[in-house]
Amino acid sequence: MKKKFIVIVSYLLIFFNSNLLSNENNDTLKIGLLAPLSGEYKELGNSLLYSLQLALNEIDDENVFIVPQDSGSNDKKKLNDAVKEIKSKGVNVVIGPIDNKDFDEVKKFNDITFVSLSNINPEFQQNIISIGISFESQMIALTKFIKKQKKNKTVILIPKNDYTFLIEKKLDKLNLKDYKIFKYNPDPKILTGEIEVLTNYSQRKKNLELRKKIFEDKEDEQSKRQLERLEQKYTLGDVNFDSVIIIDFGSSLKSVLTSLVFTDVDQEKVLFTTVNQWFDESIFYENTVKNLYYPSVNYKEFKRYKNKYFKTFNNSPSEITILAYDALGLIYYIWKKNGKINSVNDFSFKGKIKGKIGTFSFNNKKIVQDLNIYKAEDNQFKKF
Repeated sequence: MKKKFIVIVSYLLIFFNSNLLSNENNDTLKIGLLAPLSGEYKELGNSLLYSLQLALNEIDDENVFIVPQDSGSNDKKKLNDAVKEIKSKGVNVVIGPIDNKDFDEVKKFNDITFVSLSNINPEFQQNIISIGISFESQMIALTKFIKKQKKNKTVILIPKNDYTFLIEKKLDKLNLKDYKIFKYNPDPKILTGEIEVLTNYSQRKKNLELRKKIFEDKEDEQSKRQLERLEQKYTLGDVNFDSVIIIDFGSSLKSVLTSLVFTDVDQEKVLFTTVNQWFDESIFYENTVKNLYYPSVNYKEFKRYKNKYFKTFNNSPSEITILAYDALGLIYYIWKKNGKINSVNDFSFKGKIKGKIGTFSFNNKKIVQDLNIYKAEDNQFKKF
């Protein structure tokens, strides 16, 4: 399988470059690709090549060419050399870089427009547009959803890590109302104790014990029935919020969910939501949570893309590659619309674009994705 994978990648590299050379004097759209075709993340780079091949097949325009170049992994010199090589081939629009840490390097090439797959900043930056699923777009979708559910006491749970300050800064810019922020330590040994404080668990547990004592020595049937009902509970009293947004993913997200359930947060009254989900099926095995809601890309299109990719290349794609697929479609649309691409300003237009991830628009030089709300329920992802 791996040998076949390498052979196909090699073929694509030869195919892209040979087609470019044979048509370099024609009226063509040349799109560069900065991808880690070597180093730690080379499999991701190869997957990006595959994705663009699928997109080219669908566009079916012989005047569109990809100019792939190995940008390495965390290698500034290699990245700079890659951009220079792409530029030497007459390319002025590039898909990449993937990592926003490389932005300072590519900003030096101000005559090239970079369409990055990063989701860190949805605003146009000099000569860079980021089309990743931004935190801002996810929060806009979630807050609309929470409002529709008539919830008005939301707690945003943020892990204490290297991104805490960035998240707080973004939340401040969104100017959300009626939201409180609670920061927690992602260490499971500390986390549960902090969630106990958030949910006032000790007091609610004490409330139950005090209430039970009132009926323990009574012999009438009504008191006995009341005591039986209380025996089925773990705490007494509601928490002081009706929805949570957990800014986390993976095992850390599951730890937070487990802690909320352990502290007896009533899931019938409190809405559980999160972000940064790519339909992770492992969440199905988190049996403590009945419903978990989150914003994401169009699930049907995402499944179709994955199935088509697997059928074509006998391999599963990295999630981020669907963004490269849409990036190519977006660049092609602008090129057909304007006849050329001079700068990031060409991407600032009214109206919406529909891609595989869903629809997105450009407002005030900022990319906003219209995300759907999904819930993980009964081992399925259901659009809400």
